[in-house]
Amino acid sequence: MPRTSSAPRILVVGGGYVGLCTTMRLLKELNPGEAEITVVEPRGYMTYQPFLPEAAAGSIDARNVVVPLRQTLRGAEVVVGEVVAIRHAERWARVNPVDGEEYDLHYDVLVLAPGSVARTLPVPGVAERAIGFKTVEEAVHLRDRVLRNLDLAEASKDEAFRRRALTFTFVGGGYAGIEALAELEDMARDATRLYRTVRASDVRFVLVEALDRILPEVGPEMGRYAVDALRSRGIEVNLRTTLQSCVGGLVQLSDGQEFESDTIVWTAGVTSHPVLQRTDLPLDERRRLLCGADLRVVDADGEVVEGAWGAGDACAVPDLTKPGAFCAPNAQHAVRQARRLADNLLALLRGGRPQPYRHAYAGSVASLGLHKGVAQVYGIKLTGYPAWFMHRAYHLSRVPTTSRKVGVLLGWVQAALFHREAVSLGALSHPYAEFERAAGTSPGRPRP
Repeated sequence: MPRTSSAPRILVVGGGYVGLCTTMRLLKELNPGEAEITVVEPRGYMTYQPFLPEAAAGSIDARNVVVPLRQTLRGAEVVVGEVVAIRHAERWARVNPVDGEEYDLHYDVLVLAPGSVARTLPVPGVAERAIGFKTVEEAVHLRDRVLRNLDLAEASKDEAFRRRALTFTFVGGGYAGIEALAELEDMARDATRLYRTVRASDVRFVLVEALDRILPEVGPEMGRYAVDALRSRGIEVNLRTTLQSCVGGLVQLSDGQEFESDTIVWTAGVTSHPVLQRTDLPLDERRRLLCGADLRVVDADGEVVEGAWGAGDACAVPDLTKPGAFCAPNAQHAVRQARRLADNLLALLRGGRPQPYRHAYAGSVASLGLHKGVAQVYGIKLTGYPAWFMHRAYHLSRVPTTSRKVGVLLGWVQAALFHREAVSLGALSHPYAEFERAAGTSPGRPRP
């Protein structure tokens, strides 16, 4: 891609939280003509993942979970596409745009913030039957699927079919799995008040976790509280248990349980983005990008790789408050790393020296559904409404842009004044179906 000026080009790979916030800060601080910024992101928007469970439950509008890059990053070039390879020694990246042919994009400074992807295991049936929970599309689909299955169960007299439709299985007891499970269970049981034959007791939610506890970030005591709170709502929590198979929707667990489940949600961890394996940059044994404390990429000997920076889930950044440890992949570190990365990059461009990133872990908060939560912040342990309120307040302060903050807040106000809408828009997945029926053509035919 041709240059528009002689200014150095900064290539930001990934428009997630780190990529967006780093670019926003650079655009704010850079002088005119000091540098050009190109951001490459497959979706064209940033997803604030901590709010996905509330979007799935209908507490906030899904549009307020995403931040459009072009609108927010005015002054930067935004390319909707993927970086499929990087040769940093030659300062070029291979870009595959969403439409058009691949091309080489040359840069001077590289910022790698591609984030993470779902970590899958070779469990029979998972690839065919399961869905993840990392994108707004997955969150909206799960909301529609739960509500659609309530409709299907209401319309059926086949007890086996009803049990299968009303059984929802979640694999993984980390933040994503627990918050998604808790919010969707809350929504489903609340929605049953609108049905004549589907009762709250008919809806079955099952959690499968290989470890002996859930939510390890909030500590053992709060983790035990969360298990008890979920079980008190009728949620089946299976600890020290793994999914052995889900072929055809038949769930088989390591403790011998077998049952039919129409919905299987896989949230059993994440791994670094695969683009890192298609670069000439140094990675650790977990395939994360090796970074120094100042967020510059370093080799195995700790020597700086000039012109390369990294932050976020895909990077191994030393935690200076815990010698020998690395920063956890969470929003708490992401927002601060983005700010430090931008400031360090600016300092280096202007002849200064980058500063190390240091942040003492403040604690964790997790939602367990409407008005329910757990938290451990600066040694203070909270449960129930106070923890839930803290969860909302913290993430409202962290979601980027004022317009998104206002949108989220208005969504909460509406949800507080009125019941959540229990309407499935599953037809969005098949937008041509109605017209095809009217035209008498074959359903599901290919579309341009």
